[in-house]
Amino acid sequence: MTMVVLNRRSLLVAGGSILAAGASGLLLPARADGLAPTETMSGGANNYRKGAAIVERIGKGGFWMSGTVRRAGDGAPLAGQRIQIWAHTTEGQEHEPQSHGATLTDKDGKFRLEMPQIIPIFGQPHGHLAYDSGEFKTVFLRPVMRSAKETSLEAHFVLQPA
Repeated sequence: MTMVVLNRRSLLVAGGSILAAGASGLLLPARADGLAPTETMSGGANNYRKGAAIVERIGKGGFWMSGTVRRAGDGAPLAGQRIQIWAHTTEGQEHEPQSHGATLTDKDGKFRLEMPQIIPIFGQPHGHLAYDSGEFKTVFLRPVMRSAKETSLEAHFVLQPA
């Protein structure tokens, strides 16, 4: 039989252990913090064309733009959301209609659209993306590539209701 000795020292050690565990969060129930909405990026709306057509591919392709769309707060994936994409590419400048297209998210909130290779303009290779369907607040993104040699770029949206 194990005998538990309760003295001042054992009580101090036990109390200190409980205090340390509480401070580390081990005694608190697990909880998820709300997922903050994506902020619109400066310059993201440049050359935006309201109502760009939903397309299978922009131009001849060769470069992939992809990402996810989730709801602010709980992070649930949002299916059927329209994402417009445009960029300065090997086949056209970002203000030209042939450089614009849109796609819809799948059941997991993912989107992917093939387009021509993005090339630098104003010294930076970058893409433009917009969520603008109205159910949620409009968000414009302008992700910059590390190198013009990359053949893909990702952007992720967390949307809040309009």
